[in-house]
Amino acid sequence: MATEIILPKVDMDMATGKISKWFFNEGDRVGKGDVLFEIETDKAAMEIDSPVTGILRNITGKEGVDIAVGSAVAWLYEEGEEYQAATNLPAPANPVEAAASDMTAVELIHAPSHIGSPDARNSIRATPLARRLARESGIDLGSVAGTGPRGRIISADVSKARVAEATIALPAPAGTQNMGQDAASGGPLKQFAEGTFDLQPHTPMRRTIARRLLEAKTTIPHFYLTVDCRIDALLKLRAELNASAPMEDGTPKYKLSVNDMIIKAYALALGSTPDANVSWTEESLLRHHAVDIGVAVSVAGGLITPIIRHAEAKTLSSISNEMKDLAARAKSGKLKPAEYQGGTGAISNLGMFGVREFAAIINPPHSTILAVGAGEKRPVVNAQGELSAATVMTVTLSTDHRAVDGALGAELVGKFRTLIENPMSMLI
Repeated sequence: MATEIILPKVDMDMATGKISKWFFNEGDRVGKGDVLFEIETDKAAMEIDSPVTGILRNITGKEGVDIAVGSAVAWLYEEGEEYQAATNLPAPANPVEAAASDMTAVELIHAPSHIGSPDARNSIRATPLARRLARESGIDLGSVAGTGPRGRIISADVSKARVAEATIALPAPAGTQNMGQDAASGGPLKQFAEGTFDLQPHTPMRRTIARRLLEAKTTIPHFYLTVDCRIDALLKLRAELNASAPMEDGTPKYKLSVNDMIIKAYALALGSTPDANVSWTEESLLRHHAVDIGVAVSVAGGLITPIIRHAEAKTLSSISNEMKDLAARAKSGKLKPAEYQGGTGAISNLGMFGVREFAAIINPPHSTILAVGAGEKRPVVNAQGELSAATVMTVTLSTDHRAVDGALGAELVGKFRTLIENPMSMLI
C-alpha cells in the first residue's frame, strides 16, 4: 500500500511552507530515514526524513511553492506495486484542495474533477464537534484552514473563523472609512508616482514578524523601566577572563563578549526573581522552573530569537560558545524549532550599532524583554560627590503588566544592574 507523504507542521505558527529542495527524483528508491526534502519556513530550513522505504512517485509538492500544512507532496510505493502517474496535480494550497490530500494515493489519482464543489464537502477532514459548530454558525468548512493533524479542522478553527466573520461584519470605527477605501484602491501605492518605486513581496518571515509584533503591541499592556549601568568593572573582568582562556590547538577555548555577560546577568536576575520568571495565559500564570533566555539575532529579512536553556546554571564560557553556534546557524537558517521556541525572557542588544537607548516589544510567551544600549563614556558623580568619567550602558526593561507589576519589574532590573556592576558575583 502506498504511503502518503505530507508537508508536516514543523513550527507552531506554520500554516504553509515551501519545499526548497528535493533530495530524490521521481522513481528513485528511498530508504527509511533518508532525507526526502527540505522545508523552508518563515524561521528556518528543516530536513524531513522518509518514514518508510519505497519508490518515490507522484511528486506534487513543487519546489518554491507555498503548500498548506497537511497537504500531500508525494507518495512512496512498495517495490513492484502498481501505480498510475499523476499529471498536473497541484500542490494543495487552500483548505478545500488540502482535503484531497487526506485520501490514499489511489483515491487521489482517480479522484473526480468536482473536488472543489459543494458535493465534496463531506471529504473535508473535520472533527464531529467542528462540523456541528460550523453547521450551527453557518460557516462553510471549505473556507476554514485546519490546524489539526494532517490539516484536519478542529473546533478552535471554526471558532476563529466565526470571530473573523463577526469582525468583518462590524461597522468600521469612525474616521477609518477613508482608510479602507484607500487600501482597496491601492493604499500607499496611489500616493507615489508610477516608476518611482519597486515592489518587494513580503517573505513568510516578514509576514510572521509583522503579525506577531502587531499582536504583541496591541494585546500586551507594556510598561518600561530604564536604568543606567556602569560597566567598567565588567569590561575589566571580561578582558582578564579572555586573556586567561585555555588554548586548544592554538585557539582560545572561548572568547567572551559583553553580550555573553549580559545574558548571564539577566538569567541570574530572573532566577532570583521567580515571580517575574513567568508567562501569562488567560487561565493561569506559568511559573517556570528554569530560566531560558531568548537572544534576538538579526538574519536576512528579519530576526529570530534562539534560546539559551538553563542560562542561570551555565558558565560564561558555555553561554559564549553556545550563543556563537546558535547565532551562526540562525543566520544560515539551520535552527531546529526547539532551539527558538519558548523561553522565559529575552534580550535585544543594539549596543554594537551605537544605539544609546531603546524599548523592545515583548515576544510572547515571554513576560519581559531587556533592551540593551551601547556602553559609552559619560560624566558621573562618584560616592564622594566628585565628578568623574565612567563607561555607562543604558538598559530598558519592557514588561507585561498583566504578569509583572511595577515594583516587581523594578526589583528585577535592579538585580540585573547590581550583577552588571559587580560582575565577579556572576562567577561565584
